[in-house]
Amino acid sequence: MKRSFKILALLLCLALLIGGAAVSSGAADIDPNAVVDTEGSRITRISAVVNGDTETSRGVCWATKTRTESVVLVSENEDLSGAKAFTGGDVVLFMGYYMHKVVVNGLRAGKTYYYTVGDKSTRSPVCSFTTDPGRGEPIDFLVYADVQASNEENFERAARVVNAVYDLYPDIDFTTSMGDYVNDCTNEEWDYYFEKFAFIDRHTTNAPVAGNHDGNLRWNWFDSMFNLGAAEGSDTITGVYYSFDYGDAHFAVLNTNDMYPMSYQQQNWLKNDMNATNAKWKIVMLHRSIYSAGKHTNKPDSSIMRNVLVPIIDELGIDLVIGGHEHCYVRTYPVTGDGVMPETTYVTELYNGEETTFAVDPAGSIHVMPSTAGTKRYLINENTMQYIVDASAKMESTRDKGGVAAHVEINGDYLVFKTYLVDDETYTPELYDVFGIKKTTDGAANEDWEDLPTDFESNNENNVLNFLKQIIWMLFHYLFKVLPGVIVGN
Repeated sequence: MKRSFKILALLLCLALLIGGAAVSSGAADIDPNAVVDTEGSRITRISAVVNGDTETSRGVCWATKTRTESVVLVSENEDLSGAKAFTGGDVVLFMGYYMHKVVVNGLRAGKTYYYTVGDKSTRSPVCSFTTDPGRGEPIDFLVYADVQASNEENFERAARVVNAVYDLYPDIDFTTSMGDYVNDCTNEEWDYYFEKFAFIDRHTTNAPVAGNHDGNLRWNWFDSMFNLGAAEGSDTITGVYYSFDYGDAHFAVLNTNDMYPMSYQQQNWLKNDMNATNAKWKIVMLHRSIYSAGKHTNKPDSSIMRNVLVPIIDELGIDLVIGGHEHCYVRTYPVTGDGVMPETTYVTELYNGEETTFAVDPAGSIHVMPSTAGTKRYLINENTMQYIVDASAKMESTRDKGGVAAHVEINGDYLVFKTYLVDDETYTPELYDVFGIKKTTDGAANEDWEDLPTDFESNNENNVLNFLKQIIWMLFHYLFKVLPGVIVGN
């Protein structure tokens, strides 16, 4: 093993020497004898995330225990020959770690890039990502939710679930988690997460979603762990909201921690963002699911979020909404406000050699909550609101069945969502649920839309009034729903 490390270090040194002429002047004095930190003792928490134009840039982040320079070497060659160096960026001391953030740009669409991070003397092993191929090209990505582990064993078990599905689709364009990466948001837990999920985080692009265990009263943790380009006008105390294009799809990633029931500046940003895109497919990703059936489904934060977001989702014509938080599986039919299911045409076609049923140009959105990759799994709440039950094509607990991860493919007029259940003992993935959408219309921006204000000051009055309304709503909820149950001992 030690010999292989020495060989890897030698190859990296040779690559640095060969690619020296292409290295930017800001890093021309990098030591060619730099040590490769194969054990992760000096360089940890490495990730490359969407940041800016997904065809040409990435946000790279990593952590060190001591303050060092920030250098990212990027090449289209696995041996790093011809590497270009990106230097500088932000270095912030956060909770005992120096967090390094560097944006790499000037990349080419649809290309696989290899990179290492570090300083003049110490480099990470080689990592990789593939850039967005652009409009008209097929894409696919992997989805999981709510790892929310507290110890090394449970992080390992969740990673094995995700890895089992990743093995089926090793060439995915990117991966996304629906939040709650950790449970108590400690250094130890984040170290476990990045260690156990290095197999995917270091070899794909990540599009992370902030969960309540990553953001509520865990201020600045989520933003410190990833190098994301936050939406203009937003703060990053409780998480990050942002958007990006990939292939023919436009994705809006929400922060469901920023205020209950979601700040007006974020609501306005979402409306502006989706009205401006001409992408064929519109997808929203968030932590607190709008259609959920776990133990939190009737709690004020979830109910308030649902009341605010459902009309906005309907107004914007969103095709797919992916969420988390509830640790059980829910997949709806195409729905609009309050679970109304518009008439939908379905066709069964042969897609990639498999018969798949597609909803054709549905008038509503399909909502998916893909249970959890972790070990903390919820039962279905027997008091789940009836309209959610009626709207659900599949609603199950996976408590005694296994962890869950999903694969999504978008190719022209077709979107296919496949969910896999991974056995707790053998870690064998089994197809659990599959659905498709066939969309024959093209995307178009709303030319008549006038942007709404997305800064805090402009929305302050609305936020205060809205917050007061929700306080009254929560008091009503506890007085008339929760308190009677406590009195009678339920």
